[in-house]
Amino acid sequence: MSTLSGTSMSRRTVVKGAVATGIAAALGRVPAFAADALPMLTRAIPSTGEQLPVIGIGTNAFDVTAADELATRKDVLQNLPLLGGRLVDTARGYGRSEEVIGQLVAELGNRKSLFLATKTPMAGDLSNPQAVVDESFKRLRTDYIDLMEIHNFYGTDALMPVLKEYKQAKKLRYIGATTSFEPQYPQLLEVMRKHPLDFIQVNFSIDARLSAKEILPLAKEKGIAVLINMPLGGRRGSFMPKLADKPLPAWASEIDATSWAQLMLKYNLSQPGVTAVIPGTTIMAHLRDNQQAGRGRLPDAAMRKRIEDLWASFG
Repeated sequence: MSTLSGTSMSRRTVVKGAVATGIAAALGRVPAFAADALPMLTRAIPSTGEQLPVIGIGTNAFDVTAADELATRKDVLQNLPLLGGRLVDTARGYGRSEEVIGQLVAELGNRKSLFLATKTPMAGDLSNPQAVVDESFKRLRTDYIDLMEIHNFYGTDALMPVLKEYKQAKKLRYIGATTSFEPQYPQLLEVMRKHPLDFIQVNFSIDARLSAKEILPLAKEKGIAVLINMPLGGRRGSFMPKLADKPLPAWASEIDATSWAQLMLKYNLSQPGVTAVIPGTTIMAHLRDNQQAGRGRLPDAAMRKRIEDLWASFG
C-alpha cells in the first residue's frame, strides 16, 4: 500500500485494509506494504547490548473474560513475534491483564519468543515485598520475567531491593521505573540518578513532549533504555480520532509511513534516547499497522519539525 497525494490514510482506512491482509502477512505470505521487505528495526539495551525490536505492545486493555475478546488478544500474542516484535508490556495495575497474558502465552507455548515486562503494584500492602513481587511470576506463569519496573514510585524503597536481589538471582533480567504523569517527572529523575536502572518507561507523543526536555537526555547520558508509553495519546485520550478525516501528507512516504499511526510512531522512535514504543494493541489490524512503523526509514530532525508543524496546523 503506497501513499498517494491527497489520499486519506487515517487509522480507520488502514484497519479496513489490514483486516484482509494482516494475518496473511504476519504468517509470512504476501507482503502487505512495500516496507515489508525491510527488516524490523532493533535497538540495543544499553546495559547489556541485547537487541530489542522497536515496536512492542501495551496491554492495559487485556483485562477481559469474554471468549471473543480473549481470542483477539491471543491472536495478537501469537502474531507479534511472527511480525518481528517481542515486547509485551503489562502491569499489576491493569486488572487481570497479567493473568490473561500468562494464560494465553501458556496456551500458545511461545514464552521464549516474547520479552515480558511488568510493573509492581500502585497500591496495597507492602509488608512482605518479596511476596508482592512473586505474585507477578504466578500470574504470568513464568519462572523469569524480562523486565520489572516500579510503577509510579509506589513503594520504591521497599520494592527496589527485591528487584535488585531478583536480578542478581537471574529471576529478573532487567529492572526499572515508570510513570506516565508529568508531575512525577522529578521523582523519575531522582530514581534514575539514585538506582542502577536498566530501563525507564515514560510517556511521550506528538501531543505530550515534556519528557524530551530532561528525562530522555538523562536516560541517554546514564545508559538507560527508554520505553515510551501512550505514544498515540493512550487511555487518557487518544489523539488518533483528531487525524481520522485528515489526509496523510504525501511526504510521509519519505519515511515509509503509510498511515497516521505509523507516522506518529516513527516520530516517537526518532527521538534521541528512545529504545522502543508500546502502543496499546488488542486486535490484529492495529498490531499489523503498528509493527509496520518499525520498518524502513525514520525522521531526521528536519522531518520531526515538519511533523510538529503539521500537528500545530491542526489546532
